[in-house]
Amino acid sequence: MNKKCIGIIGGMGPLATCDLMEKIIFHTKAACDQEHLHVLVDNNTEIPDRTAAILSNGPDPVPQMLKSADRLEKMGAHFLIMPCNTAHYFYDRLAGQAGLPLLHMPRETAGELRRQGVGCAGVLATDGTVRSGVYQDALDAEGIRAVYPDREHQAVIMRLIYEYVKAGREGMETLPVADVLADLKEQGAERIILGCTELPIAFQRLGLLEGTIDPTEV
Repeated sequence: MNKKCIGIIGGMGPLATCDLMEKIIFHTKAACDQEHLHVLVDNNTEIPDRTAAILSNGPDPVPQMLKSADRLEKMGAHFLIMPCNTAHYFYDRLAGQAGLPLLHMPRETAGELRRQGVGCAGVLATDGTVRSGVYQDALDAEGIRAVYPDREHQAVIMRLIYEYVKAGREGMETLPVADVLADLKEQGAERIILGCTELPIAFQRLGLLEGTIDPTEV
């Protein structure tokens, strides 16, 4: 069987990259090793922080992402995916220069919500993703209203992402994440988008996946 080969622009972050690989394996109908998909990964931890690039004129991550795309193409990938929602702010630049097709995770997620009949979605993501409008644009295109945490609750989500999951630190249970979800539901959210690839990992550990949608899984 001539199988398509997936190329993953990884390292944003490393644990989120492993989470994506695991989900690809679990969602593949296979009875043996040979029936699984061929997956190539460039776990490129040299890619600069995307939020810093968007909000505070940090180093441009696109050159390193393009290096990953080039390496994956030379290794035999047929198309690319990247497990970082914030990185999709740079999608047009990356897709325009990469030699392979690149899936757009936020647009795929918004399309799935539309198919499910969702009219309002809460967005949990990094400050960079929120400010960039990546999910706002994708949801607008599907006619879905987006709601967001207030400043205090957004700070909780940033701590969860950077101080706990990315840093590999214990104790995330002390954060008032359930309060963040309750506020979004009060604003009308029918589903909560876990719009940072670290969040599905955290929410699984916290037992808070009910009512959410995981873009990595989409």
